[in-house]
Amino acid sequence: MTTFTPSTPAETLSTIQWAAAEETPLEILGHGSKRGIGRPLQTEHTLDLSRLTGVTLYEPAELVLSTRAGTPLAEIEKLLAENGQQFAFEPMDYGPLLGSEPGKGTIGGVLASNLSGPRRLKAGAARDHILGVAAVSGRGEAFKSGGRVVKNVTGYDLSKLMANSWGTLAVLTDVTFKVLPAAETEVTLAIRGLLDDAAVAAMALALGSSAEVSSAAHLPERIAAKVAGGKHGSDAATLLRVEGFGPSVVYRIEALRKLLDKAGPLEEIAGEASKAIWRDIRDCVPFADGGARPIWRVSMAPSQAHHMVMALRMQAAVDAFYDWQGGLVWLSMREDDPEADLLRGLIRKYGGGHGTLVRASAPHRAALPVFEPQPPHLAALSAHLKAEFDPKQILNPGRMA
Repeated sequence: MTTFTPSTPAETLSTIQWAAAEETPLEILGHGSKRGIGRPLQTEHTLDLSRLTGVTLYEPAELVLSTRAGTPLAEIEKLLAENGQQFAFEPMDYGPLLGSEPGKGTIGGVLASNLSGPRRLKAGAARDHILGVAAVSGRGEAFKSGGRVVKNVTGYDLSKLMANSWGTLAVLTDVTFKVLPAAETEVTLAIRGLLDDAAVAAMALALGSSAEVSSAAHLPERIAAKVAGGKHGSDAATLLRVEGFGPSVVYRIEALRKLLDKAGPLEEIAGEASKAIWRDIRDCVPFADGGARPIWRVSMAPSQAHHMVMALRMQAAVDAFYDWQGGLVWLSMREDDPEADLLRGLIRKYGGGHGTLVRASAPHRAALPVFEPQPPHLAALSAHLKAEFDPKQILNPGRMA
């Protein structure tokens, strides 16, 4: 087995041209922090982009940052924080959940997996903030899309096409993202003791108000104790985050208090304590226990998610918590449960959505459709795109389907 470690885009291009000529499959890696997501690969060679690093352009006043694809996300976020800025989409770190060190993900992996966090309700995901990419297709052809300005029109938006492609269409060498100022003040309002249905109603009420809630999550009893080191107790917690300038945050938190005064006991959590809670929710820390239980990530209508979870609990041993007002459900299941067919059947029954298996043993991942199976017309479109970008099937073959 050979591991190629290019340090320049030209070296990356040369490696892929060789692989295309030899029709030799490659596993595409940054630092491998998300290597355990998707079907196991059977490749003889690996393309490791961990040396393809460095920020190539950062203009804080223009809210634009360009960097090589292998640059660690943690380094970029540190640079942004020093300038009072951030990725507003709050990219998740899969490291703790998948048993590796935190902070090992790369900026290329952020786009390839279309990462986001609790602020997705307000800010969207990585694809909504990408401005441009440079990449190499499976044909061994270098191409660029987008640019280095916020207002940019260049025809087909291939930058967004790279989002959620998991390295199966092209290898990213450079990415350019829009960045935004970080909030001056952050306060979380916690409602204690609500059951799932009441929590969903409270979150909907808050999101429908003028308080401009940026994140809403519900941690059922016992799950709450696994967030922020258990500092805030084990009672169920329905969490509403408000961010912005200090006086505005104070005013909006007070408005939420009045709106939700009959929902249950209320608690304010501010500053770093609030940030710690949302980091743990973002990174699925309640289920990052080092165990082997399968972890599923389900996206569906917020009003139906708790009904689906209740029906699932009637047939399988499952723990769950909710982000995105209930639109994102994290599930921990047992390997011997008939999980894929059962779960996806219930998702369809309760309004539709999609479920992704994000943690399981290699044999378990090999036996299941890890990503949500596509309807025939979308599957045909995906196959056509794969044939256009990677006709010889050399980039992460079989990872997604």
